[in-house]
Amino acid sequence: MMKNIFWIILVFSGGFQVQAQTSYAGNSATASFVTYQMGFQRPRESFARKEANLKALFEAKNLKWPARYMYIRSFKYDSQLEVWVKNTVTEPYKLLKIYKVCALVGTLGPKRFEGDYQVPEGFYHINEFNPNSAYYLSLGINYPNASDRVLSDPVKPGGDIYIHGGCATVGCIPIKDDQIDELYVLTASSKSVGLDFIPVHIFLLSMM
Repeated sequence: MMKNIFWIILVFSGGFQVQAQTSYAGNSATASFVTYQMGFQRPRESFARKEANLKALFEAKNLKWPARYMYIRSFKYDSQLEVWVKNTVTEPYKLLKIYKVCALVGTLGPKRFEGDYQVPEGFYHINEFNPNSAYYLSLGINYPNASDRVLSDPVKPGGDIYIHGGCATVGCIPIKDDQIDELYVLTASSKSVGLDFIPVHIFLLSMM
């Protein structure tokens, strides 16, 4: 019960304490990242299907393409994944997209050991782009983080947590294939212009 209260307080009071953590480095060594991704069939097809529509959406919302600052958050109870974007570090984030998390296993509460079928809860970031995922396309998150290493099983805390397509899961965050298409294009494009840190915050539920 106390753990649930803790996460509710975090959602209510700290959902957007991410601005100082999100860094845009400008053009950097990552500038060829999209070129690298285009060498794989699925990302290449994703860019062909989604890039033009995403650019139009950014223009309609007065946002620069690709995203200079991006924040992703998910609410387990609400089965929801949100993407927030802004142009500069000082301005507020704008809600860009809401995706429905299309499968869920386990119960409400954090992940604590390998094989518990739990989706993690906490503060993470994207640390992997997998263009050949068994679940179509996937974006890895850095579970276990420092907190998880303290609170979870010290030998087998679990791992391999992704946002992915396929609408099946044993503890990840699945969205539909045409939605991971979009999210993959969004994040890969931002990484190519220097956004090396994209936060992914996973909460129990939304208070909004």
